[in-house]
Amino acid sequence: MRLSKRALLVGLWVPVVALGNKSPEQRRALPDAICVQIAQAISSASGVFYPGDPLYEKGIFHYAISSTQQSKCVVEAGSPADVGKMLGILGRTRTPFAVKGGGHATNPGFSSTPDVHISMYRFSEIKYNATSQTADIGAGLIWDDVYAALEPLGVNVLGGRVTGIGVAGFTLGGGYSWKTNQYGLAVDNVVALELVRADGQVVMVTHVSDPELFFGLKGGQNNFGIVTKFTLKTFPQTQVWGGSIINLGSTIPDIKAATVNFQTSVTDPKAAIIISYSYMAAIQQVIAVQQLFYDAPTRPPGIFDDFLAIPSIQSDISTRSFLSLVQSTQVNGTAGIRGLYGGVPILTLTPGLSDVLLNETMFWGAALSDKSENFVAYDIELFLPSIYSHNPDKTAFPPVRNIPFQPFNIAYAWNSSEFDPDFHNAVVASAAHIRKAAIAEGQTGLVHAPNYPNYAVAGTPLADMYGVNLPALRALKARIDPKNVMGLADGWKF
Repeated sequence: MRLSKRALLVGLWVPVVALGNKSPEQRRALPDAICVQIAQAISSASGVFYPGDPLYEKGIFHYAISSTQQSKCVVEAGSPADVGKMLGILGRTRTPFAVKGGGHATNPGFSSTPDVHISMYRFSEIKYNATSQTADIGAGLIWDDVYAALEPLGVNVLGGRVTGIGVAGFTLGGGYSWKTNQYGLAVDNVVALELVRADGQVVMVTHVSDPELFFGLKGGQNNFGIVTKFTLKTFPQTQVWGGSIINLGSTIPDIKAATVNFQTSVTDPKAAIIISYSYMAAIQQVIAVQQLFYDAPTRPPGIFDDFLAIPSIQSDISTRSFLSLVQSTQVNGTAGIRGLYGGVPILTLTPGLSDVLLNETMFWGAALSDKSENFVAYDIELFLPSIYSHNPDKTAFPPVRNIPFQPFNIAYAWNSSEFDPDFHNAVVASAAHIRKAAIAEGQTGLVHAPNYPNYAVAGTPLADMYGVNLPALRALKARIDPKNVMGLADGWKF
């Protein structure tokens, strides 16, 4: 039936008048037009949720509340085809958006937005292929889920070292694992990626299908589209030995000595540690947290003896499953407060640099104590110098593999948004001071060592993370996403 011109005008006029008669509060309560357009375009595999819906709250949730924003809607994508439809609408309308996997990013806006929020929860497949010794891993999972699914099969992949870390952000940023000494970074063990390009095309990216794009996705984060699935190499997994130990500040001289000795004398690739100096505002003291790991049910004699001999106030060291060890440090216990990471590369932990890290902990712990501080922590993450030799192929990150840098992390937590700039500025200043001190000590190779993108604080220059790879990554970006649709999402942008 054909409608008359008058009928069409009346049909258009009525909703305009209705909208014009509504109060500002009622207008804000109406579903956003782009969200409605997406809801009409996608299949039943996906869903759109609005404020007040539990799935909306689940979608925008982040481990640090400072990374959470109130979006116009949450779109739970359920198929690659639907992701393509979403990107088509967002690109045509130039609507800002965000993509969230696990929600562990601490830079505000990197996986959150006041506009359209795409949540990847429904991409939750875990499928093991015994013939190829690989696993297909959905981009909406956290590593806890992956470890739990693979554990009965006696295999594992390279993933996060603490609980609550998302598969997608971790892997697309590089990925340092408890098994990195043995097998390299997470990006070194990616076999294929299912990618929804900005033009909506769904492609399986491998070294053969598109070597340049394969290179760019390995560390290049969300610049080239939305990854919905990773195919990762798997490795045999037994029970492991390790856990966490908490020590009072009075024992830190012994911990510093044990940590430096571990750096210089331990060459077993199955052994790894993270040592954290943490200023706890509630007690106005520095404590130490040891995370010890050995990739076998029993530790060899000698490797961890220095650490175990130090008096502690809490310890859960044991032989256990890999998942149990990862969950032994409740990093997500900080959920609901504000938080920020800052990265700084280090070549070698020396006694002098260890003193610098402790001094930074005490200085900034005291300096920020009247700004709703919860804690400031400095994480010493030690790896073997050979970790970048496991992959002969180039990856977006790291841009250099002949410099044995290690990705130390700064982690701050506080309560009031009033002090967000103070904590951001402190992270930037502290990272710069540590790097300068290391170079002054003789670690001149740090001039060319990259900052780990998953730790780097907002405002870090791209060249500091991607170095000599940056021109190639920008050229690749122009080829894959010429309309810069992915530039509508925040993050490290080429």
